[in-house]
Amino acid sequence: MSTQQYDTLTDQQVLALASTLLERYDNSYQGDISLLCRSENATLKITTTNNRYALRIHRPDYHSFNAINSELLWLDALRENGIEVPIAIANKEGERVQTLTLDSGEQRYAVMFGWIEGDMPTTEVDPKAFFGLGAITAKLHQHAKSWQRPASFERIIWNHQTMVTDDAHWGRWQDAPHLNPSDHALIHQALTKVAQQMAAYGMSDDRYGLIHADLRLTNILLFNGQTRVIDFDDCGMGWYMHDLAAAISFNEHLANAPLWVDQWLNGYETQAHCSDSDLAILPAMIIQRRIQMLAWTGTHAQTEMTLSLGDQWANESVRLCRRYLETDGLPIGQ
Repeated sequence: MSTQQYDTLTDQQVLALASTLLERYDNSYQGDISLLCRSENATLKITTTNNRYALRIHRPDYHSFNAINSELLWLDALRENGIEVPIAIANKEGERVQTLTLDSGEQRYAVMFGWIEGDMPTTEVDPKAFFGLGAITAKLHQHAKSWQRPASFERIIWNHQTMVTDDAHWGRWQDAPHLNPSDHALIHQALTKVAQQMAAYGMSDDRYGLIHADLRLTNILLFNGQTRVIDFDDCGMGWYMHDLAAAISFNEHLANAPLWVDQWLNGYETQAHCSDSDLAILPAMIIQRRIQMLAWTGTHAQTEMTLSLGDQWANESVRLCRRYLETDGLPIGQ
């Protein structure tokens, strides 16, 4: 898997590609196209006379056709279980995963989803929203533990090696913007401790399985008091408690982070139970995710998300690593 992450297409090229893809759908899906965001993939909004849809154009060298289809199979199963998640829409040929070959010969995949109503929260969100997020995450985990995955099921693997080593899916954390090379040794020290704790925690079926893997603020929606989850693009095999670490991605250093974690855990307990071992591993899980996102900022340096973090985010990451090394508490907060 390549660690060259950010898409090289211009916004205009992405919009033109979306227009070409839309021609494959029935007339009822034709409408105005607008670019919502570009991060791992490009996400566009299709606005028709009566409805809205989300079109996701995948970047190259990340997920295979089968892996994307496997994501959709899990979404199907979740909806059948009463969990509201995006539903993929087939084109005129009955295909849900679209394949398009560019003039360069590069192959691209795309999926159109039904629109999920709700407002994307900011860091000023009421911490109670994390109660709902914890509850729905527990439902996802319960489903994953009981669901019989198809034999062809293929999703990305999230473990210590694929998150934070030189072989990580999102590149090397050493390449993060504004990270002082003099702080590399401290991060290495933190990762040594993380690796030891994760190995001791293990990957038994009650701890490791199919997870969303990216339930951060940009992938949840608030609607009439409900917390809804979207964007399963990074779903794969990982530690269940990683979903809590992912929920506070980029924001672990903020003052409200401890409240978010408390609310998430309280919500989770309404549907499932976190063991003492699950709670004890959270400091390692959280700092592992923070370092994983350091790597992400290095391979996504020109994205709006990375640019919005400013020049002190890497220093805050180092501060949290130091807290993790020096205390047994969660490496979060100010």
